Amino acid sequence: MRLRTLLATTCAALAAATCLTAAGSANAQENHACSATVSLDRFSDALDKTTYDDTFVGNLSALAVDTDGSLAALSDRSSLFGLDAKTLKPRATVPLADENGAALDSEGLVIDRDGTRLITSETEPSIRRYSRDGEILDRLPVPSSLQVAPAGRAVSNGTFEGLTLLPGGRTLLASLEYALSGDSSGVVRFQTWERHRKGFELAAQYAYPVDAGLGVPEVQATPDGRLLVLERGFTSGVGNTVRLYLADPRRATDTSGVENLTGQAGVRPIKKTLLADIAACPTLGATAKQPQPNPLLDNIEGMVVTGGRRKGGLNVLLVSDDNQNAAQTTRFYYLRVRI
Repeated sequence: MRLRTLLATTCAALAAATCLTAAGSANAQENHACSATVSLDRFSDALDKTTYDDTFVGNLSALAVDTDGSLAALSDRSSLFGLDAKTLKPRATVPLADENGAALDSEGLVIDRDGTRLITSETEPSIRRYSRDGEILDRLPVPSSLQVAPAGRAVSNGTFEGLTLLPGGRTLLASLEYALSGDSSGVVRFQTWERHRKGFELAAQYAYPVDAGLGVPEVQATPDGRLLVLERGFTSGVGNTVRLYLADPRRATDTSGVENLTGQAGVRPIKKTLLADIAACPTLGATAKQPQPNPLLDNIEGMVVTGGRRKGGLNVLLVSDDNQNAAQTTRFYYLRVRI
């Protein structure tokens, strides 16, 4: 009773979202485990339905750790926010646009070692390099087959959602959200580029087996060259499905020369292992504004590895895209992951 009273008193001086997290943590009887390898430290709704510098802070589709240790959060409405890594308080916002000044459907983010920003837009799709102040520096090549139909075989709103730089900084990898036309529905393609003196050039492509009814909204490299992959789906009246996988592309077949992926012999896809279904995480006092299998869940779309732990453990931060919708929440999830 003393702890509950203290929390109630403290909540009067704190943001509501922070109080929800603290109270939920105190009341939870679980050890915060989502699975044998993943646990949830806490969550934060501190940025839900907020604004900064007259810009709505939401629609967040990707996260990255900046060169100064702060967080970068990408909105799919053409804004890149700088956040305090501890408090999530916005520090800056940079508007983004294409070469003609038009808005992006910005989904994937990598901050390179020199501080430049690699950002995907799933409209075409494209990957552009931006300076810190939002100036376009150049644009990476994209295979014609990965272009949105009719130029290629990708489906609209289903292209480059995830982007990550592998250890060593030489290989860039982008994940499509959904299958290409002509490929099996349960397979999405991961495209890579290799860094050369003149920039990034097209390299190998891989097949990733996605769970039925789900897509890939994000992918992040681990320190040993494997991948953390988010799979996500939504069913009206039921809510979101979000699963975290560990995937290993190192022995997968290069599928850049395979026109249609239909499960044929000789094509070895990326191997994956389920780490956790996020619906199995403790609620920690979270509430949902629409039906969800677990009120903690929302439209989780961004992910970044924020640090390492001993014995292969990682600190992983997730964020949900609220689509600027009153029935959804901008929520950050602090995970501990053993790989």
